[in-house]
Amino acid sequence: MKRLIFLWMAGMLILTACQKSAPKSSGNIAGRVDSVLTLMTLEEKIGQLTLFTSDIDVTGPTIRENYREDIKAGRVGAIFNAFGADYTRKLQELAVKETRLHIPLIFGYDVIHGHRTIFPIPLGEAASWDIAAMEQSARVAGDEASAQGLHWTFAPMCDIARDPRWGRMAEGAGEDTYLGSQIAIARVKGFQGNGIGDLHSVMACVKHFAAYGAVQAGRDYHTTDMSDRMLREVYLPPYKAAIDAGAATVMTSFNELDGVPATGNKYLMTDILRKEWNFKGFVVTDYTSIMEMIPHGIAEDTASAAALALEAGVDMDMQAGFYNSSLQRLVKEGKLKEGLVNEAVRHILTKKFELGLFDDPYRYCNPEREKATIMKPEYLTASRDVARKSMVLLKNDQHVLPLSKTTRSIAVIGPLADAKKEMIGSWSAAGEGAKAVSILEGIKTAVTPSTKIVFAKGCNINDDTTKGFAQALQAAKQADIVVMALGEAALMTGEAASRASLNLPGVQQQLLEAIYKTGKPIVVVLLNGRPLTINWMTQNKVAVLEAWFPGTEAGHAVADVLFGDYNPSGKLPVTFPRSVGQIPIFYNMKNTGRPMDPNNKYSSKYLDESNAPLFPFGYGLSYTTFEYGDVQLNKQEITQQEGITITCKVKNTGKREGEEVVQLYVHDLVGSVTRPVKELKGFKKVMLQPGESKEISFTLTQSDLSFYRRDMSFGTEPGKYDVFVGGNSDDLKKASFTLK
Repeated sequence: MKRLIFLWMAGMLILTACQKSAPKSSGNIAGRVDSVLTLMTLEEKIGQLTLFTSDIDVTGPTIRENYREDIKAGRVGAIFNAFGADYTRKLQELAVKETRLHIPLIFGYDVIHGHRTIFPIPLGEAASWDIAAMEQSARVAGDEASAQGLHWTFAPMCDIARDPRWGRMAEGAGEDTYLGSQIAIARVKGFQGNGIGDLHSVMACVKHFAAYGAVQAGRDYHTTDMSDRMLREVYLPPYKAAIDAGAATVMTSFNELDGVPATGNKYLMTDILRKEWNFKGFVVTDYTSIMEMIPHGIAEDTASAAALALEAGVDMDMQAGFYNSSLQRLVKEGKLKEGLVNEAVRHILTKKFELGLFDDPYRYCNPEREKATIMKPEYLTASRDVARKSMVLLKNDQHVLPLSKTTRSIAVIGPLADAKKEMIGSWSAAGEGAKAVSILEGIKTAVTPSTKIVFAKGCNINDDTTKGFAQALQAAKQADIVVMALGEAALMTGEAASRASLNLPGVQQQLLEAIYKTGKPIVVVLLNGRPLTINWMTQNKVAVLEAWFPGTEAGHAVADVLFGDYNPSGKLPVTFPRSVGQIPIFYNMKNTGRPMDPNNKYSSKYLDESNAPLFPFGYGLSYTTFEYGDVQLNKQEITQQEGITITCKVKNTGKREGEEVVQLYVHDLVGSVTRPVKELKGFKKVMLQPGESKEISFTLTQSDLSFYRRDMSFGTEPGKYDVFVGGNSDDLKKASFTLK
C-alpha cells in the first residue's frame, strides 16, 4: 500500500509540474503528454477516447446521471452539446476535481453558421463568393462559442455536393472543388483565429471525411461509390485545403467508400489523412457511426466494430460507447495492440495541452466575458452584412427591383413572411429564432411611415389546403406591389432532410399562381437550403431573390436588397436544375463521344427536357449591368515552369454602383484521360462605379493545370488549353494557349 501511495504522489507531482511550469511549445507538449500517459490506466486511456452528449431541455443544458458518473470515473474525455460558462465549468469540475488524474474535458458543439448570432447557412454564405466575409463570420462564431465555454466546433463541412436532393447540401459550399477549397480555408482560419489555445477561438473539425456529399440518390446516410480518380480530383481537395490551413480535428462520414464505411476505412484515415497529408490532430466519429458499421455489414458485433475503427485510425468515439465497452477486453486478450490506444490518446491530450486546459481548465468559463460577447451589436451588423452579400438576384423582370420606400402600399404574403424561427435555418446551434428579424419586420422598418403594409400568410409551408388564399388575394388586390416569401421550412434541409421533389412544398406554387392572376407586380423571396425547381417563376413575369436562410438579421438584410440599400452581388455556388430528372447536374461535367445535338436523336440529351440548367453555376444579377472585354494573354505558349497571365476588362454599363464576381475557368482540350468541359480556377470581386472600367488579372501556374494523369501521377501534360472569363459559368469570353 505504501508503494502505491508513493507512486500516486510521484505521479501527481509530475502532473502538477506539467500543468504549472512547462511552456507551450510543441516539443514540450509532447513531453507533457507522455508524462500524463505514463500515469494512466488502460481504462483511463480509453476514457479519453470517448465523447458523450449533454442534453438540452426547457430548463437549459443537463447531463445524464450515468454520464456524470462516467466523467467522475475517468471514462469520458469530451462532452458535446454542453455550452454556457457556468454549466461547462460545473462539468469541468467533475473531471478536474473528482477524477484520479484530474484530466480536463473538451467541450464541442455544432457551431455551423454562427453560435448565438446566426449567419446565413453555409450554402448561402458560399453564394457571397466573399472569402473575407466568410472568415469573419466564422471568427464571430468562434468568439461567441468560446465565450460560452466551448473549445471545439463540428465545422466546416467540406463535402462537395452535386445532388440537391441531399439535405446536407445546405451545410456546405456547393458543387465546385476550387470554390469549396477556398471557403474551407477561410472557415478554418476564422474558427481557429490566432491558433489553438487563443481564448477567442475554437478548434475546427473538417467533415465529413470523406465524399459524404456523393451519397447515392441524394439520400442521407446512403452509400458512396466512385473511382479513386474522382475521389482525389473532385472530393478530397477541400478537406486537404482545410487540413493544410491547420484544422485541429477531422470527423468521419456515415457513408461507405469502396465497400468500407468511412469510420472503419484505413485507406482514408491512415493512408491518406495521416501518411499522405501528415495530419497531426485527432479524428472523431460522427454520431454513433462505429455502432452503425454493424448494420453496414462490415462488423458483426460491438467489439469488432470498435477494433475496426481504432485500427483504421479513429481516435474518438462519438456517443456509441463502443470504445469504452470493448477496447479494454480486446487489449487484454491480445486482439488489439495497446500502442494503438496510446497513439489515439496522445492525439487528444495534445489538443488539450494546446488549448491550455491543463494550465487552466476553466479558462473558457468566464461569465463576464460570456455576457459581454454574445450577440454584440457589431456581430449583428456583421450577420446582416454577410446575409445581404449572400443573396442572389435570379430574375428582375420589368426591373421591379429595387422597390421604392415610398410605395403607397405593399402586400407581404407567404408562409415565410413572418416566420422568425425559420429565418435561422437548420443547424442553427444555440441561435434563438425568436430573436431573428422576420421579413415582414424588415420591410416595415425600411419603408416610410406613409407606406401601408398588408400581411397575409396565405398558407402554411407544407399545407395541402388553400383555405388561406382568399385573405392573401384580398391583400394583394389592395397593394401596389406584392412581396411573397416562399420556400422550405428550416428543418426541410440539413441532416436527415432528403427530398425526392424540389418543387415548392405544399400549395405554395398554387398560392403564387393565384396572386399572379391579380396582375400586381410580384417579387418572390426564396428561403431554402438547396436549389429548387422553380421553372414557373422563370417563365412568368416575376422578380426572384434567392435569400437562402439568412440568419438572425434576415428581415433587415432582405429589406436592404429589396429597397436598394444594397445592390445584390451574390452568385450561385450550385447549379439549379430544371427538373429532378437532370440530377446530378453541375457545370464542370465531362463531354461525351456524342455531344448534345438538337438535330441528331442519337446524341446525349433528354427526349422531354433540355440539357441546360435553369440557372448555371456562378450566376447572379445586379441592379446594374456589366460588360466584359476580350480576354488577353501575355503569352501564347508557356513551358511547365512558366505561369501565364490572363486579363480582361470589365465595365459597369449601368447607372448604379455595383460589385461583380469575375470568374476564371480553364479547359484542357486533350489529355491522357478526359477532362471537364471547364473548371473554375480563380475569381475576384470588383466594385465598379457607373461607367467605370477595370482590368482584372489572373495568373495560372503549373499547379492550376495539374491533374491525375492516366497512371494516377499528379502533374501537367503538354497541349492546348482554353481559358474563359465572365460573370457565370455559361456566359464567358474565351482565349487559348499552348503548354509546351
